[in-house]
Amino acid sequence: MKKIRFVTWLLIAFILLQASFAFSKNLILATTTSTVDTGLLDVLIPMFEKQSGYSVKTIAVGSGMAMEMGKRGEADVLLVHSPADEEKLVGEGAGINRKAIMHNDFVLVGPPADPAGVNSARDAREAFGKIAGTGSLFISRGDKSGTHKKELSVWPKTTLLSNTWYIESGQGMGAILMIADQKKAYLLSDRATYLSYKDKLKLVILYEGDKLLLNSYHVIEVNPEKFPKINHEGAKAFSDFLISPAIQKTIAGFGKEKYKGALFFSDAR
Repeated sequence: MKKIRFVTWLLIAFILLQASFAFSKNLILATTTSTVDTGLLDVLIPMFEKQSGYSVKTIAVGSGMAMEMGKRGEADVLLVHSPADEEKLVGEGAGINRKAIMHNDFVLVGPPADPAGVNSARDAREAFGKIAGTGSLFISRGDKSGTHKKELSVWPKTTLLSNTWYIESGQGMGAILMIADQKKAYLLSDRATYLSYKDKLKLVILYEGDKLLLNSYHVIEVNPEKFPKINHEGAKAFSDFLISPAIQKTIAGFGKEKYKGALFFSDAR
């Protein structure tokens, strides 16, 4: 009888150990939609899973929502592009080990006819001012994403956003590119997502190049001291993976052949 009980307990311990191990190999990544819409994560995630043995669940939302998940301990690691909010997240103690991964830029796109005349603007604020001044239709993410926060920071301070020409969609980057294309409207897009959708669109880039439109991405590990149940080992492994020389080279080369130019530029040192 004692031998049977011992074997039973040994079996239970083995099952619990296996369950614990399986749980520890699951990783939740909360990220911005552009990393998914461009196809970048379709390349990186399988590489990470094969190399590390982790299974990654990717949740693509706006950067604002991704960071809210981090604040609630609902994700293990974040890949986002809203620098001021990222710094606040780390400052509040919800995130740690914030590292630069890559950058590209935002571009102002719209119908080829360019009814607002933004193509002649001297800087980004003037380009946005022309849209407001003419009441030309503009589609906004409206979702507290990194793109939405950037857009709001560019409008001239005196601009009154009117619902007669300013539409908040609450949708991701790929979706609003399609909406703006149908409505012949203007919008702010990260360059990578625009290029990955370009063949489906009539929209063209009408303004680009202002330093104000820089778009930087960082990886942030959710703080295990604040949320002990998160998979911090997995989060660190993913962060280390992204900044490794081989993956930085992969990021820098992503899309070059297909789009005749880089979609992202590597930033890790």
